[in-house]
Amino acid sequence: MKIARIYQRVSTVDQDLARQEQIVDDARRAGFYIAGVYSEKASGANADRAELNRMIRDLQPGEVVIAEKMDRISRLALPEAERLVKSIRDKGARLAIPGVVDFTEIMNDSDGVAKIILESVQEMLLKLALQMARDDYETRRERQRQGIALAKASGKYAGRKANTIIHQRIIALRKDGHTITETAKAAGCSVSQVKRIMAMNRQKNHHLPSRQ
Repeated sequence: MKIARIYQRVSTVDQDLARQEQIVDDARRAGFYIAGVYSEKASGANADRAELNRMIRDLQPGEVVIAEKMDRISRLALPEAERLVKSIRDKGARLAIPGVVDFTEIMNDSDGVAKIILESVQEMLLKLALQMARDDYETRRERQRQGIALAKASGKYAGRKANTIIHQRIIALRKDGHTITETAKAAGCSVSQVKRIMAMNRQKNHHLPSRQ
């Protein structure tokens, strides 16, 4: 039996994960049993993602991790991205990303020089996909910086608006006694974001207790 775990990610709470639901149906049609679907709203340039880490902990040997695109898994710099992929492989699992050629089945039927060549090509394609995801992230950030600079120059820049919805959700969860890790998972954000928002909230409301 082919077993897959699906990873879905968007960067902000304003974005919708619904578009990525198609990969679940596609995986089933390809003959995979879906052992779990892991969805979150967090930056791909952050390695500390609650659902990503939970998925890696859940992985079993022989399983396949499927995501819509490579940038859903990682927008990290290449060394960090490779460490992330290694953590998946260390569990005996592998990545399967649409558009990224996978020679796994061919390699299983090959040996000698042919297998070595296929493994080398596979690693090259993986690195290329990881680097392209990072380059796209850097390009987007540079365009954003340029846009802000132009807006400031013309006196139209008002600063980035805080996402009040996720801020309120995090504060409410913490008030209800949830741990930082539980709050991050429930709010669909990173642990570091929870800590940052709670620190900001304590500065405004010194009477609120700090629970760990």
